[in-house]
Amino acid sequence: MKNTLMVAASICFAGVAAFADGHRSAAPEDARVYIISPADGAVVSNPVTIVFGLEGMGVAPADVEVENTGHHHLLIDTDPGTLDMESGLPATDQVVHFGGGQTQVTKDLPAGTHTLQLLLGDWTHVPHDPPVMSEVVTITVEE
Repeated sequence: MKNTLMVAASICFAGVAAFADGHRSAAPEDARVYIISPADGAVVSNPVTIVFGLEGMGVAPADVEVENTGHHHLLIDTDPGTLDMESGLPATDQVVHFGGGQTQVTKDLPAGTHTLQLLLGDWTHVPHDPPVMSEVVTITVEE
């Protein structure tokens, strides 16, 4: 059974990166994060509901230090190669934090084509080692 919780809430959590000590939490070998919906190539209209999936790890809110857990960060039109994987992830319109442990969001996106990707962060918003990152999903939002 997939370790997926359905929570209809969204917050941008500024984070606790100040607690990060440069040490990245280890990720289990079988850890996998993915976007359940929308599917890659989907044409959608606003509001868009994005549902997150996770296997091999658990979800825990930021500030809760538990081994083999993390919380979701949604990358919107963002290349993860531009992010500092050694530090806490920034909270921006393109890097959306789900520090409450949420596993879905309903959000308005501008009309056009967008890329979506999930990146799991530990209790300090620092990506695990190795990073637990989903495949990129490309969607088109109609007006």
